[in-house]
Amino acid sequence: MIMIQGVINSVEKILQYLLIVLTAAIVICVSWQVFSRYILQSPSSLTEELARFLLIWIGLFGAAYAYKCGSHLGLDILTTRMKPLQQKFAAIFSNLVVLFFAVYVMMVGGMALVNLTMDPTQTSAAMEIKMGYVYSAVPLSGLLIAIFSCEKIIGIFCRPLSQLQAETSVLGE
Repeated sequence: MIMIQGVINSVEKILQYLLIVLTAAIVICVSWQVFSRYILQSPSSLTEELARFLLIWIGLFGAAYAYKCGSHLGLDILTTRMKPLQQKFAAIFSNLVVLFFAVYVMMVGGMALVNLTMDPTQTSAAMEIKMGYVYSAVPLSGLLIAIFSCEKIIGIFCRPLSQLQAETSVLGE
């Protein structure tokens, strides 16, 4: 379990750096778009499309990172009133639902989307890259969410009820 936790922590660190790079890239891209449009009077069509694609990647990988950190919005109205054992089952259930969604919708459906859009006729207008590359963020982020969900489920099974109750009341999970 310790080795797996080390791998997951490494994946989280890589995800952090990826999000930093993507965010910096979109800031540079949009800044150049504004500069070229209003100062040079010659807008760049590539930067607008690139910014759109970067935003898709930031949104999907940011969702995976937020799930790992427990930063998604959650309602704990019911779980705070449950007994510790019920809280444990509720936490397992909610993470199983996330795992199901990540695997079947994001990974399986995302791979179908990527395969469908890897056709040479499915290219972006300005950059002329295959749209499958853009949409590959869906199954990749789904894989990350599935990994993080499995980690959370295993962690719930390994933690004592008292610790779970304390975390649930603080984090709202």
